Amino acid sequence: MTLFSTLLFLFLPFPEPPSTVPENLFDFWVGEWNLTWEDAQGQTQKGSNRIVKILGEKVIQENFEAIPATENATTLKGMSLSVYNPQTKQWHQAWADSQGGYYDFIGQFEGDERMFVTSVTNQQGEEVELRMVFRDISEDTFVWDWESSTDGGETWNLNWQIHYHRKTK
Repeated sequence: MTLFSTLLFLFLPFPEPPSTVPENLFDFWVGEWNLTWEDAQGQTQKGSNRIVKILGEKVIQENFEAIPATENATTLKGMSLSVYNPQTKQWHQAWADSQGGYYDFIGQFEGDERMFVTSVTNQQGEEVELRMVFRDISEDTFVWDWESSTDGGETWNLNWQIHYHRKTK
C-alpha cells in the first residue's frame, strides 16, 4: 500500500452498518387512542392511551389507563418511555405501572409487526420470554398482543389483546 492509499483509507468514512431497527419504527403509535379488550370472563373492558413525543421528539411517552368496569375495580395505570439509541441502532422501552410492575424491553420488528421483547424469571425460577406485538397497523387502528413463551420463543401464548382505535378530534 502506498502512503497516499494508506492515508486515503484512514480518512475515508466507513459505511454505516445497516440499521437493525428503523428509527421511526414506533411513530405510528403517537396519538390518543380508545382501547377495548375482553377480560378473563369475556366482558368487554375499556381504556385509553395517550402517546406523545417528548424531549426534542426523541422519546415516546405512553400514558395508559384502564377504565374500571365497576366502582370497586382497581384501575390499572401505566407509563412507558421508549427511545431509539442511534449508537446501538435499537429501540428501548421502560414500563412501570400502578400495580408495581416494571419491565425493560428491546424493540424488534418482523415484517409488518413491531414489538418490544424482554426476558424475566417467573416465581418458579423459570425463564419466560415476554413480548408486546403491534400488528394490523393502519392510520386509525391496530392490534396490540401481550404474549409469553416458556420455550425460548419457539411458541407464544396470547395473554392479553387490546384493540386500538384513534380518538377523533
